[in-house]
Amino acid sequence: MATAFDRTREDVGNIIALEHVNLAIPDQQLATAFYIAGLGFTRDPYLFPGLENMWVNIGRSQCHLPSRGTQRLRGTIGIVVPDLQKLVQRLEKTAPRLAGTQFKFSVQSDHVNATCPWGNRFRCHAPSGEFGPMELGIPYVEFDVPRGSAAGIAGFYCELIGAKAAVGWHQGNAVASIDAGPEQQLLFRETDAPLPAYDNHHIQIYIADFSGPHAALSKRGLITEESNAHQYRFRDIVDPASGVVLYTLEHEVRSLQNPLAGLILEGTIKEGDTVPVTAGAEGLIINGALALAA
Repeated sequence: MATAFDRTREDVGNIIALEHVNLAIPDQQLATAFYIAGLGFTRDPYLFPGLENMWVNIGRSQCHLPSRGTQRLRGTIGIVVPDLQKLVQRLEKTAPRLAGTQFKFSVQSDHVNATCPWGNRFRCHAPSGEFGPMELGIPYVEFDVPRGSAAGIAGFYCELIGAKAAVGWHQGNAVASIDAGPEQQLLFRETDAPLPAYDNHHIQIYIADFSGPHAALSKRGLITEESNAHQYRFRDIVDPASGVVLYTLEHEVRSLQNPLAGLILEGTIKEGDTVPVTAGAEGLIINGALALAA
């Protein structure tokens, strides 16, 4: 008798990958100490190798760290690292370099909490079945959202973006979970705590159906930037029924035709690859195509 499989477990929604989180920082040297020496990530050597921006590779995802002020994500970035013990050793060694900043870390029973010099929070996990085969990467980004907003947020991603979404409960709080690629999720956890004002940090996602969400967002006046042929942006997450703004988070939305898509979905650019890259007044040019507007 043939084995019965639950084929729905293999379905994916419209979001193919959560590629990066963008957080402005004021000091590249301190960022190098925390992200590279402390957390153990690597700086992308091909794109933005200068002193004004740093793209930090975390498996197939990245943190983008431009020098233009300070931004703090209203939540926590989940990270999978190969070895928590070695992570703790690196953080202990790096701590003196980060004295006088908001840097701190604590070891919990099954994870390590780390805070960057400007207050961004990371929850670091060891590889486990919970995160599939991921050994290094960003399995989730968790956002603090107002009480009563989780169901509407899930509805927004389902109806307007075409993503797989669900609402559950964790420690007495409703949580909207949005599938954002293989073993990746956006989590929106309700809280009664007051939220800081939004400071323009953003996330970037790849989607398969590029035009459908664009049409749905445009109809509601939610598109905030027509970046180029391969990318647009929106900021407000609204209740699909009432149109009320539930949360603000800029999304950089890229198509799978974006010149960077193949590089990201296959991992970082590999040694020996030949990828023509130039940066000019118009923005970043990869393989002759405008990838990022200046």
